[in-house]
Amino acid sequence: MVVKKTKKIIPPISDRETFMSIQANMPESDMSMEEKLRTLYALQKTDSKIDQIILLRGELPLEVEQLESEIEGLKTRISKFNAEIDEAKHEVAEHKHLIVEAQALMEKYKGQLDHFTNNREYESLNKQIEYQDLERQAQEKRIMTLNAVIADKKSEIEETKKLLAGRQEDLKCKKNELESIIEETTKEEAVLREKREALAAKIDKRTLAAYEKVRSNARNKLAVVTIQRDACGGCFNKIPPQRQLDINSNKKLIVCEYCGRIIVSPSFDEEEA
Repeated sequence: MVVKKTKKIIPPISDRETFMSIQANMPESDMSMEEKLRTLYALQKTDSKIDQIILLRGELPLEVEQLESEIEGLKTRISKFNAEIDEAKHEVAEHKHLIVEAQALMEKYKGQLDHFTNNREYESLNKQIEYQDLERQAQEKRIMTLNAVIADKKSEIEETKKLLAGRQEDLKCKKNELESIIEETTKEEAVLREKREALAAKIDKRTLAAYEKVRSNARNKLAVVTIQRDACGGCFNKIPPQRQLDINSNKKLIVCEYCGRIIVSPSFDEEEA
């Protein structure tokens, strides 16, 4: 009787994939386990070198972005102040027009005082003259207030322009510094990224997904580590002797039970050195 060999069913890739989750269902691959471990370790070393280049740039890209945002904010503030000044000047012109009207009415009512017919008309004309004079004074006070606002806004514009000039100079220095670092590291980074793509292409999608997931969660961005002083090179928890033998054999995918990283033989480091 012929027994048919059933194909192992591999679950689909999950965004929560880890090395522990693929231990139970290792994806089929033409690569030997040792070759896969060496490829993963080489990928980790390459990614670590890329991380060092990004670290060399430090906070400069973020600082440049923040300065650019602050400069845009200062320019917007200046535009707002100019708009407020224009509006205040428009109001001043309106109040001046009302003063001219009030003065014209005062002259008119004063002229009518020479031809009043009775006391009642005389008192009414005097009240109109007094009212227009008060109106003129009120408009003049509003103009004084608006002129003070305009002066304050102009002062704020000058202060903002000084601050803007300083920030623009800071941005220029930061950009020059960043461009200098990028220029120094661009070629090296391009070579490393090309190497990374070649290594990643050799690894099956599930294992690569697990690698990326573990790396993104690790503070030091290490997903594959070697044994260091009988401990995991990622979390530094002790590894039992028998487990170390399994790791050194390069025949199994051994995952740290504490941090979830793959642990590989320290000989990989020695060979690279």
